[in-house]
Amino acid sequence: MERKKLDRINELARKKKNGEPLTEEETAEQAALRREYVEEFRRGTIATLENTYLQRPDGTKEKLRRRD
Repeated sequence: MERKKLDRINELARKKKNGEPLTEEETAEQAALRREYVEEFRRGTIATLENTYLQRPDGTKEKLRRRD
């Protein structure tokens, strides 16, 4: 995610935490930015796990399988 978007998420969070009310547009923007952030986080985590192997005590390596 772009640094500019992360900064905006944090800016809106600080504003809300300080007791300033967010406008409807800001609330919608915050929700959209958070969804984008979470989706990107999930994609990155899944990509990492898809390239993860378990090494058994006997030295064999087994690809981590996804539970559905």
